[in-house]
Amino acid sequence: MTDDTAQRSFRDLLRAQRVWDTELPAFDPEAAPPAPLALFHTWFAGAVAAGQPEPHAMALATADTEGLPDVRTLLLHDADERGWHFASHATSAKGHQLAARPHAALGFYWPAQGRQVRVRGPVVRCTPAESHADLHARSTGALAAALTGAQSEVVGSVAELHRTADAAWDRAVAEPDAEAPTWTRYVVEPAEVEFFQGDARRRHVRLRYRRTEGGGTGGDWTRELLWP
Repeated sequence: MTDDTAQRSFRDLLRAQRVWDTELPAFDPEAAPPAPLALFHTWFAGAVAAGQPEPHAMALATADTEGLPDVRTLLLHDADERGWHFASHATSAKGHQLAARPHAALGFYWPAQGRQVRVRGPVVRCTPAESHADLHARSTGALAAALTGAQSEVVGSVAELHRTADAAWDRAVAEPDAEAPTWTRYVVEPAEVEFFQGDARRRHVRLRYRRTEGGGTGGDWTRELLWP
């Protein structure tokens, strides 16, 4: 297969894909609550009920020291009045980026209901005690991954990766309270939260919440309907 043929094959495959081959829920922005957290909780529960795989998976976007964007997928650990929580090693690429530029954006996509949620705001580090509790509330596999402690660094081979991972797993089993000193819980304190409800006729509904100037984590919100 030539390069041109392979490219045409890819484009044909890409254009053959369909979006939202299911009945989508309605969303009345006039009935939305005054603050975004309650609506996020409701939409998350709806995604779970609709059978959305891994609804707690989200994209985390940061910027490097040159201001260039970076993004990866990871898991939500909580969403409360403080903000949207996640965790990683402070020594990872995202950890270094957040230390230099403590702002981030999150993106959730739940195609089972044609919904997206976007969150933007400053990022704060939780206390060491909170980070420790976060790690040890998770699975053995999560602890084992944290104990490797070399996230984002270059690894010499797959064999080395397997040896280190196996040793970390054995330690996690033997020492369930083992410390991972660089493991850090972060909170995105929302300045903006946008809810997107897709529509098969492309009459998408976008509702944006913007925090009132000087409102702090408990401040008021302005709601705005956006063109799709």
